[in-house]
Amino acid sequence: MTPDEHGEPASEGWDETTGDGHRGPAAEEWSGPAIEDHGGTAAEALSIAVSAGVPALLWGSPGTGKTSAVLSLAESLNWPIEVVIGSIREPSDFAGLPVIADGTMRLAPPAWAQRLATAGHGLLFLDELTTAPPAVQAAMLRVVLERTVGDLRLPDKVRIVAAANPPEEAADGWDLAAPLANRLVHLDWPVDGRRIARGLAIGFPRPPLSGFERPASPEEVARARAVVAAFLEVRPTLAIQVPSGDAAGKGWPSPRSWEAAARLLAACRSAAASSEVLAVLVAGAVGEGAALEFLSWLERLDLPDPMAVLADPDAFELPRRGDRAFAVLTSVVAVAVADGSGDLWDAAWRVIAKAARTAPDVATLAARALAQHRPPGARLPMALLELTPILRAAGLLHE
Repeated sequence: MTPDEHGEPASEGWDETTGDGHRGPAAEEWSGPAIEDHGGTAAEALSIAVSAGVPALLWGSPGTGKTSAVLSLAESLNWPIEVVIGSIREPSDFAGLPVIADGTMRLAPPAWAQRLATAGHGLLFLDELTTAPPAVQAAMLRVVLERTVGDLRLPDKVRIVAAANPPEEAADGWDLAAPLANRLVHLDWPVDGRRIARGLAIGFPRPPLSGFERPASPEEVARARAVVAAFLEVRPTLAIQVPSGDAAGKGWPSPRSWEAAARLLAACRSAAASSEVLAVLVAGAVGEGAALEFLSWLERLDLPDPMAVLADPDAFELPRRGDRAFAVLTSVVAVAVADGSGDLWDAAWRVIAKAARTAPDVATLAARALAQHRPPGARLPMALLELTPILRAAGLLHE
């Protein structure tokens, strides 16, 4: 599916009096500061985050082209976009205005939310996030987390991007609250003077759309989740680390942000993104310290393709290293469950049975997950006979 198949554009125009922008298809040319850094890393990271459905926050000084970048991305995708400026908003602009209709009170959504719901897809751009007072940030939190404005739920194909100046550079700036920060992938927006010079001379580049051209499949997302799970099995203290001080307003590790990191990992792999783009996205989700450990561990992991393992379970050899063994088995189970077919479910049991001979503890965890997702009509595999002792020990079989 190409990006311009998502639907009709929203009505065109720009409402400078209210701070809401609603834009339709692209203008013929985009003008503004360059939206890519030295290698296009920030621009590609933004595109991949949007394609993966992970809300992104662009950090940069005023006038560096953050808004132009988001508008250009929407134009390239032929998506409608709504620009909502936090500094001139009230909490009710996100929580909804109470109205009485037919004797019942409801929370009426604002016009920008109704336009996005009608279009069924598009970009919601929350600009000047750090100039919004804490009460407005708290109201925005529900929009980012629950995708709900008043009593209206935004469609799943509406993606959220925000932009902010560092509090010290923003007029009447406020630090970003840690709960809101944890729901966003944070991307620093660099400025390269040479690229700006070239853009002024010959035109600024369009944002890359590799994440939309090659979106991650459910199987790829399942594999990425299994890899992240294997890392947290090794480093459980990194599952959650609530920050304090200035670090609270950026990415930090939590179950929610690790889930986002898994989706971004799958999107990067599917789009064949560079290691630099992956590093920027993972660090933006879970923070630099946790990202450094994860990426270093990932580089040394060298896992076999779980589809190749499922295609020939008898040839599978379980890695001796515990974290690799865990990652392989959880990836195999994740792919089999995502596929939903009886054949792969049966093949996964054969892999687990072979693994149980040398690593029964790891095999037990994989068996527990696989047993909970039996496809309709699938017969019990013969491999279960070999697994009877560990299944009984795990409480999955009774005398």
